[in-house]
Amino acid sequence: MTAEPTTYHFVLTSQRFLFEEEPFEEVLEERYRYYEEHGKDIDFWPVKQPAFLEAPEFADAKARCPEPPVAIVTTDLDFANWLKLRLEYVIAGSFVAPCAAIPDAIASLESVA
Repeated sequence: MTAEPTTYHFVLTSQRFLFEEEPFEEVLEERYRYYEEHGKDIDFWPVKQPAFLEAPEFADAKARCPEPPVAIVTTDLDFANWLKLRLEYVIAGSFVAPCAAIPDAIASLESVA
């Protein structure tokens, strides 16, 4: 059985910016708490070194993002827009997956030690 194509939205930035310069842990905790209180399923995932950046259509975004990159991938466009406004220094976009170029929307190129 194959997964149905889904539109994913993302904000992309450097790991240093997101994890060291921004209070991102607080943002995540607040969002998890909100989802739990409202009975919502989690629809966002932080992805270090996101594999979707290897797709040809993201060559420009990959080139502009400081290394190593991190993306917050979500199916919620409103959340992605909120993150873009909240974090300011990010690259935002969307893609549909699974597809030939992006078989897994939240795959990471980061090796597991």
